[in-house]
Order: sequence, then structure tokens, then C-alpha cells
Amino acid sequence: MTYPLQAINEALAMLPAKMDTRAARVQLIAIGAQESKDWEHRRQMGNGPARGFWQFEKNGGVKGVMEHPLKTVRDLARQVCAARNCPWRRETIWSNLEHDDVLACAFARLNLYGDPYALPAIGDCDEAWDLYLRVWRPGEPHPEDWPERYALAVSLTA
Repeated sequence: MTYPLQAINEALAMLPAKMDTRAARVQLIAIGAQESKDWEHRRQMGNGPARGFWQFEKNGGVKGVMEHPLKTVRDLARQVCAARNCPWRRETIWSNLEHDDVLACAFARLNLYGDPYALPAIGDCDEAWDLYLRVWRPGEPHPEDWPERYALAVSLTA
């Protein structure tokens, strides 16, 4: 498995420094691996509606970030889109997520930031799983794969 370290670094550099924490990186890596089947799929298998390594749907994650109740999330998403030359239109953002890993990662981080709870402590696999379920709401979550992906994310950020 090769994860997009460069894209994660670039995405987090576009956001406030307080959003670039080890806990955030662990979640981003674990969720990205979980959603994309170990970084294999930028488009949901079977040509489903999700795009990018973090598998955002146009009327799901993309809409959720664009219309988030926290103004900070919306404003930062607009700034990231402008920096990535991506018009502020749901369809365009969704389409670009498939090929722009930096945009996809920034939206994933903003999605996590919008959760009202603190990020789980490093090593708390169960809390990390709960966060993933709460924020991503996966249709087919595959809990049997999470512990290995989470442990790898922890080791990659050590």
C-alpha cells in the first residue's frame, strides 16, 4: 500500500496549523485506506457515486463540507477550492476529487474538523472507528479491515 503522503502534506499546509496534528493524520490515513481499499480506488467500485481516496459523494460529504454549520469549515473549503483552481460548485468539486488528491484530503480534514468531538487519542482504535462511522457514515463499513488499517496509520505517523 502506498498512501499519498505528498497530497496529505500539501492539503494540511493549506489549512490552519492547528489542523495538522498526528491524530488528524492517523484518521486521514486510516479512513483513506478504508474508503479506497488501501489506496486503490479514487472512484467508488462499480462506478458508484463516491469520488477521491476519501470517497465523498456529491450530495454527501461534498455537500456536507460546503454547507457545514461551522463558517470556518465553509470558508476554508472555499479557500482550498480557490487555491486548487476548482470552482465553488458541488458538481465540479465532486468531479475534481477523483483526480486532485490535495483537494480530496483537504475536504476530508475539514469533514473531520466539523465533528463536534475531539479527535481520538493515538492508539484508540475503537474511538477512531466510532469517529469514522459517525462522520463518514459508510454504507458498507467492513469493521474487520479497520484494526489493521488503523494500526498501519499509527505506525506511518510515528
